Amino acid sequence: MSPKSLLLSLSLALGFAATAHATDLQPLLVANQKSSIKVLLEVSGELKNVPYAIQFSEFPAAAPLGEALNAGAVDIGALGDAPYVFALGAGAPIKVVSIVHAEGRYTTAILAPKQSPLNTASDLKGKKIVTTRGSIGHFLAIKALRDAGLSTSDVQFIYLLPSESRILLDNGSADAWSTWDPYTTISTTQNQAKVLVSGEKLLTNHLYFAATSQAIAGKRQQLDDFIARVDRAYRWTNAHPEEYAAAQARVTGLPLDVHIAVAKGTHMQPVEIDDQVIGGLQTTADIYQEEGILGKHIDVSQGFDKSFNAKRAQLNQASR
Repeated sequence: MSPKSLLLSLSLALGFAATAHATDLQPLLVANQKSSIKVLLEVSGELKNVPYAIQFSEFPAAAPLGEALNAGAVDIGALGDAPYVFALGAGAPIKVVSIVHAEGRYTTAILAPKQSPLNTASDLKGKKIVTTRGSIGHFLAIKALRDAGLSTSDVQFIYLLPSESRILLDNGSADAWSTWDPYTTISTTQNQAKVLVSGEKLLTNHLYFAATSQAIAGKRQQLDDFIARVDRAYRWTNAHPEEYAAAQARVTGLPLDVHIAVAKGTHMQPVEIDDQVIGGLQTTADIYQEEGILGKHIDVSQGFDKSFNAKRAQLNQASR
């Protein structure tokens, strides 16, 4: 065993030293959006030798996942910037305990048909943009318009789910579609859609793992261990994109080449919870309030728990 592997094993052992038996640990209830986290942990081998039960609950989208966290039906789940702001706005007793950054050209993007005369965000004035209300795609559109000197009143939004949105873009009922991967990759590879705006620089492209206050108080050991497993799993995907893509394709039913393109074009990196991160999410919340999408001011700093940073950094360092 290498020194780093030995250090990791010792760290994990110490983390559970206070618990005499694995069966004494309560199950961790994990919200799973379209099997994404479960597949991630399975294919990377991180569901092996877990000293507690992990019970996954499936959700079709971020909104119902946030509602489940709010209701305490699950202990932890992953949300993007915009959905997390909405969950906080709904008064959900949750806090971010870890963050993973997704770096990739088309992680989020505003798309237009191949033959469209549109080329930049400035060309969107007077046009129809289809997106999912309250999604990261919605927020990208708002940010892109502002960056181009336009406002949301300069365009017409059509709010639909991604599957319906693609149809509108393809049949010409919408001029542009503001969305995220894998939909961006599907449209750019299968329909040769053009990218008007990439969210690579406009958005944080963070994935926030939020846990309920009850879970933080009663399942701290499980949360520390789970977060470390997720971090290791994402590092594994960076090194094994084709294996990860194959596992995803078996679950989603999407073409394998789409998942391979996404996996190879995206790099996942753990991010520490700090004031800069919190400030970035505060900007998101403030913009939504200015746009009238949120009816009140939200202090997002109340939705983060920095105390998880130390253990996470320790385990991440040991696993390298």
